Amino acid sequence: MPISSIEDKKRLVRRLAGSGRGFAEQYGFQVTNNPSSLFQLLYLSVLLSRRGDFRRAVESAQALRAAGWDSAARLARSLHEDRVGVLREAGQRGDVDALASTLGDLARTVVDRYRGDLRRLRAKAQYDPSQERKLLTELPGVDGEVVELFLREAQALWREVAPVADRRALAAARRLGLGRSAGDLAGLAGGGESERLAWLVGALARVDLEKRYAEVMS
Repeated sequence: MPISSIEDKKRLVRRLAGSGRGFAEQYGFQVTNNPSSLFQLLYLSVLLSRRGDFRRAVESAQALRAAGWDSAARLARSLHEDRVGVLREAGQRGDVDALASTLGDLARTVVDRYRGDLRRLRAKAQYDPSQERKLLTELPGVDGEVVELFLREAQALWREVAPVADRRALAAARRLGLGRSAGDLAGLAGGGESERLAWLVGALARVDLEKRYAEVMS
């Protein structure tokens, strides 16, 4: 049964955000404002947007990093067949060849346009959230869903984009009675606390993906 009282809502928010880590950080991906970290968040988001078990997406992103492709420049220099092998070994299914091509194209484009540094994309957009979204969707393999997943994490750093909550986080928020929009969640998380909001929406996304509603409500 959804929570109704404001105090109960705030209590649940404190529990969910209490880990001090967002979705990506829960799986070992640092959320720091440097080129390598931001690019890893971007390819993690590309993988998470694909259909299938989210754990496979996380494991694939971890495998890319473990292969030494932890930056746009390093992934751009990788061989297509090597990317295919790593992705298959990580459990990717479907058209792995196309996925490997997309990731290679993404890396090369980030290198060509932004010298491998997504902070340059942010600067080119003049810190305007709508322009940041536009420039992100111009990258290979990046659609609206990927942008939401990336900004869900990056809002802890790129504060101008907040509040951001992806569809999984919003599904959990509605079911738990915490609201129906990113703005509702921002209010419960403390308004302008974009880092705390990132922790909350990341936790909510995990609740939905892992179907842990009974545990959270107990």
